[in-house]
Amino acid sequence: MVIKKGQLIELDVEGLAFGGKGLARVDGLAVFIEQALPGDRILAKITKKKKNYAEARSIEVIKASEYRISPPCKYSGICGGCSWQFLNYEQQLFYKQQHVRESLEHIALIKGISVLQTLTTQKIFGYRNKMEFSCATRRWLTPDELGREDIVPDIALGLHVPGTFNKIIDIDMCLLQAPDGNEILSDVRRYIKSSSMPVYELRSHEGYWRFLVLRHSERYDQWMVNMVTSTLVHEQIQPLADFLVKKYPNIVSVINNISAKKAAVAIGDHEVLLAGRENITEGIGPFEFDISANSFFQTNSKGAELLYETVKGYAGLTGREIVVDLYCGAGTISIFLAMDAQQIIGLESNPGAVADANRNCIKNGIDNCRFISGDVRFTLSQLDIIPDVMIIDPPRVGMHEDVVHQVIKLGPPRIVYVSCNPATLARDLLLLKNSYRLVEVQPVDMFPHTYHIEAVALLEKI
Repeated sequence: MVIKKGQLIELDVEGLAFGGKGLARVDGLAVFIEQALPGDRILAKITKKKKNYAEARSIEVIKASEYRISPPCKYSGICGGCSWQFLNYEQQLFYKQQHVRESLEHIALIKGISVLQTLTTQKIFGYRNKMEFSCATRRWLTPDELGREDIVPDIALGLHVPGTFNKIIDIDMCLLQAPDGNEILSDVRRYIKSSSMPVYELRSHEGYWRFLVLRHSERYDQWMVNMVTSTLVHEQIQPLADFLVKKYPNIVSVINNISAKKAAVAIGDHEVLLAGRENITEGIGPFEFDISANSFFQTNSKGAELLYETVKGYAGLTGREIVVDLYCGAGTISIFLAMDAQQIIGLESNPGAVADANRNCIKNGIDNCRFISGDVRFTLSQLDIIPDVMIIDPPRVGMHEDVVHQVIKLGPPRIVYVSCNPATLARDLLLLKNSYRLVEVQPVDMFPHTYHIEAVALLEKI
């Protein structure tokens, strides 16, 4: 059968590909279908046709998979935040484990490795401690809103339509954040609408209101409200801060980040404290961490504790080891392991994160960690020790090839690799496999209802 763009076709979905799309085949040609599950029979529209594959969009579910459920969120399938909300959660865990295993087999060419069942905290809603909402001069209408006279297509404060930079859904509730966050979101939206200052326009780069970033401490139920604007107009922003802290006693910090950059990034060139203090405090295990407006922190606090316990188990520390923590960020893993190691040396390119790491050590009474600021490609080569254990927690793009070769040359007896991307984990393991044996991999679900998966891999030197 010849497949063409724009064609309507009935497809039987046989698998779930990494990236969250259903997989069907037509005469051997792979077709990836949005919003489709194994066991579905789908009426689909072909949206892209390439030589070796095609992409399609689900138009109608003719026969539903046994794994398909009714999503609790009305924005499911429209908003990009929860691409798997219509998939039974137990099956989500199964497919995440499968995607890690398939990446190892197909990319790293490593077969027969123990990939354990995916760990989860069982808190599958309200787990995000950070949410970022974008402003737009005109809301994007959902299919249910089109043609309704009661819907005014005015400004939006919400989340992006998948694959777009300027289409914003004006959501009134996100189930991934704690309930108070949705109330704060609604109050901020009402304030912006009544304001005399315009919303920032992404094409003209004119306007004032840009982003709302909410951070939440689950342990202490503290909120930080971070308003990102293009300029500082104190008389416009201060009344909002005063209103919020009066209405919500658990809002302990209101920040105004100011960004004149054209890039749609919710980080300011500088920030102004409007109310309360400059950070909130979150706990992971026995430790506490101060989180500022622009600092990195795992977005699932309970999931982070589960992840770090897995790292600790694989590290096998006895109190005598020297540990090197590559891409250490704000030092959360280093601090979590510190009491079980002789010394931990963290390497991190972001000087702000290193400053956070040092502050967090002082806060937790940790004195056997030191952190080195600079590109890991250069700082790793300057180490004059061979660590007993190396922790590697790179960004989604994985390790630079130069870093992989330096790790092999340094030759630590044990490596614990923490990955947020099975594809780049597998690519790096392919480069390491002649020097290191992959012992075991433990997937950890930090992001329920999405296809994203963390995995912790234990490697031993051959």
